[in-house]
Amino acid sequence: MSSSGPLIDPANTTSAVDERLRTETDPVLRANLELLARHMRAEAALDLDELMATVSPQARYVFNTDRGPSQVLEGKEAVRRFYTEFAASGAHRLQHQLTRLYVDKGGIYTEGVLRMAYPGRALMAMGHPVDDPDAYYLYEANLAIVWPIADDGLFVGEDSFVAGDGFAGIADRKLDPADIHGF
Repeated sequence: MSSSGPLIDPANTTSAVDERLRTETDPVLRANLELLARHMRAEAALDLDELMATVSPQARYVFNTDRGPSQVLEGKEAVRRFYTEFAASGAHRLQHQLTRLYVDKGGIYTEGVLRMAYPGRALMAMGHPVDDPDAYYLYEANLAIVWPIADDGLFVGEDSFVAGDGFAGIADRKLDPADIHGF
């Protein structure tokens, strides 16, 4: 795969949030948006301590797909383990290109296309045959997330909904290093 510019730029994940922050005047909504931007930047930087500082001790993450049962993480330690394993997989080079962003006093809704540079070795370990274990491959799917915010001002969860199978045909979507910003 080759493009005229990076196909995956983690900095673009927060562009819609940053744009909304430029015009938002309600202090509660601003705080919620700032929390989201902080969470997204920490995830992109693999700053686990900063990332977990945005998550409530009562966290409950629910991952929903149209392909099977939901995965549920209960508690902040389970969420920390998830992010630690995510970082170890090498699949942290991602961009969630938001097309919808709604913010309310009790939470946020985001929706858009998620693109991830998945390492060939990680794909092989998951049972996906790829021709180059050292290459990266494009995972792409529509992702919506409901971000409920607890009274302590932290995310009490991520309820995510993935439409489609980003792994279907992934072996045919090998990425060129130029497709990944900062690679």
